[in-house]
Amino acid sequence: MSIDPKPSKESIAKRSLAEKLRKAEKAAREKAIREREKFRGLQIRPTATLLDGEKESREPGDRNWSGLGFDIHPHVTGASVIVLVCLIASIFFFDEKADEVADAMKEWIATTFGWFFVFAANIFVIAAAYFAFSRLGRVKIGGKKAQPEFSTVAWYAMLLSAGMGIGLMFWSVGEPIYHYDSPSPMFSNVEGNTPEAAEAAMVTTFYHWGLHPWGIYAIVGLGLAFFAYNRGLPLTIRSIFYPILGDRIYGFWGNVIDVLSVLATLAGLATSLGLGVAQVNAGLDYLFGIGISVTIQIILIVVITGMATLSVVAGLDGGVKRLSEINMGLAAIFMVFLLLAGPTIYILSGFTQNIGSYLTILPELSFWTETYRGSDWQGGWTVFYWAWWISWSPFVGMFIARISKGRTVREFILGVVLIPTLLSFIWMSVFGGSAIWLQAGGIADIYSAVSTDVSTALFAMLESFPFTTVLSIIGIFLVTVFFVTSSDSGSLVVDHLTSGGKLDSPVPQRVFWALMEGVLAAVLLLGGGLQTLQTASITTGLPFTMILLCIIYTLYIGLSQEVYVEEAVSSKLKEVRADHRLDEAISTAQQEIIETVSSDTKPDTDKSGDT
Repeated sequence: MSIDPKPSKESIAKRSLAEKLRKAEKAAREKAIREREKFRGLQIRPTATLLDGEKESREPGDRNWSGLGFDIHPHVTGASVIVLVCLIASIFFFDEKADEVADAMKEWIATTFGWFFVFAANIFVIAAAYFAFSRLGRVKIGGKKAQPEFSTVAWYAMLLSAGMGIGLMFWSVGEPIYHYDSPSPMFSNVEGNTPEAAEAAMVTTFYHWGLHPWGIYAIVGLGLAFFAYNRGLPLTIRSIFYPILGDRIYGFWGNVIDVLSVLATLAGLATSLGLGVAQVNAGLDYLFGIGISVTIQIILIVVITGMATLSVVAGLDGGVKRLSEINMGLAAIFMVFLLLAGPTIYILSGFTQNIGSYLTILPELSFWTETYRGSDWQGGWTVFYWAWWISWSPFVGMFIARISKGRTVREFILGVVLIPTLLSFIWMSVFGGSAIWLQAGGIADIYSAVSTDVSTALFAMLESFPFTTVLSIIGIFLVTVFFVTSSDSGSLVVDHLTSGGKLDSPVPQRVFWALMEGVLAAVLLLGGGLQTLQTASITTGLPFTMILLCIIYTLYIGLSQEVYVEEAVSSKLKEVRADHRLDEAISTAQQEIIETVSSDTKPDTDKSGDT
C-alpha cells in the first residue's frame, strides 16, 4: 500500500499564497467598487445599480414581447417600424417631390451643419488616440481572463468587410478620377489633369477613407464592447449612456437612443446597398448588355437580399465569418493582379508619396470648412462621407464589439483604426492610381464614364487590363458578396437593437430585418436614386453625431473606473505578496534559530556511547 508523500514546505507556501491572493482580490475589488466615484452625470441622484454592485442587474430583453417567431423590445421595434412605414409611404405618395425635398434638405444640412460634422470627426480621432495610448489602454474587454473568439486574421477580415466593403468597390476608381479632373477647392492653386492634381486627388481620397471613419467606428465599437462585456449591460447603444442616465436607459430616453440607432443603421445600409446594386447593374450591362435602369436594380436588390437572408439564417460563424474570409481572400487576389498587371512602380511610388502628403497636410485638411471660399464642395463629399460613416457607426460599431471580446483597449483601437486604414490606402492606391495613370497617359477616358455614371468607372478601367471579362466577373462577385455581408451583418445588429440587446434573436426576426433593409434600399432608389440615398445618410447622421459625442464622455468615465478598480486590486495583491514573503522569511528564520539552538544544546557522545 502506497502512502502519499507529505506536502513539501514550498508546496504548502504556494497554496497559502494562492488562497491569500484569492481572498485579497475579492475583498479589494469589492472595496474599490464601493469607494470609486459614482456615476452622476445628468442624474438627479446616482442610480448606477449594476456598476456599483448595489442591486441585481437587469437581463437583456427581460421585458420583450415574444410570439410568432419574434422576440422584440416592443417600444423600440414599434417606433422604428412606424417611422420606416411612414418614410416608405411618403416616398410612394410624393414620388415627384421626393427628389426636390431630398436635394433641399441635403443642401440645408450641409450648409448649416457642415462645420459641425468636420469638427466632430476630428474629436472622434483624438479621443480614440487618447484611449489607446493613455493608461486606459490597458483595460481588457471582457475582463482580465477573457480570450478572443476569433483569430486575428479572421477579425481583420470581418472588420474590413463590414466596415467599407461596397464603398471601396464603388468609389476606388470614381473618386480619385473625379478629384483628378476637378481638385478640391482647398487645393486652390492646383489645376485639374496635372501631376499636382493626381497627388491632391489621392490625398483627398485618403482623407475620406482613412483615420476619420475608422476613428468613428472605434469609439462606438469600444463603448458597446466595454459596457456589454465588462459591465454586463445589454449590447445596445443605450447601454453606453449608463453613466449619464443610470437606470433610465431602460425607459423613454433609452428607447429614443435605440430607435435613432436603428434608423441611422438602416439609412447607412440602404445607402451602401443602393450604391452596390448600381455597380452590379453596371457590371452586368458591360458583360451582357442588359441595360442600366432602376427596374433592373430593384430586381437585383430582391435577388441579392434573398442571398443575404440565407446568410442571416446561417448565423455569425456559418454566414458572416465565412463569407468575409472568402471575400477578403478574393479581393486580395484581385488587387494583387491589378498591381502586377498594371503600372506597378507607379502605384508603389504613388502609395509612398501619398502617405507622406496625407500625413503632412492632414491637420489643415481635417479642419478645412471652405469658409472663405463661398463654395459648396464639401456638401457632396466630406459632409456626406462623415454623415455616412456616422450613420453606419451603430451597425459597424456593434458588429466590431460583437467580435472583439478578449482584446485590450489599446489592441482594439490600433486594430480597428490603423490596420483597416492602411489596407484601404493600399486598395485606393492600386485602383485609383491605376485609373489616374491610364487617364493621364491618354490610354483610357475613364473620366467620361465617371461623369456619366460613376458606377461604371471600375469596369471602364478594367477594359485596359488583360482578362477583362474575368476581372469584371470577379468585380461583380465581390460587390455582390460585400452586399450580402453588409446586409446580414446589419440584420444581426438591428436584431440586437430591437430585441433589447439579446444575442440570440429568432431566425424569423433576422429574416424580417434583412428583408426590410432591401425594401428600404429599393424605395430610396425609386424616390430619387443616389441623391435620396445621400440625403437619408446625412439626415439621420446629424442627430446621431450628438449622441456619439456623448459616448466619448461616458466611455471615459467607464474606463477610468475600471482602471481605478484594477489598480486598487493590483496594489492590494502586491501588498499581500510582500506580507506573505515577510511572513515566510520570519517563519524560516525562526525555524533556523530553533534548529541551531537544538543542535547546540544536544549532548556530545563518544564512539562507545558513553556521555
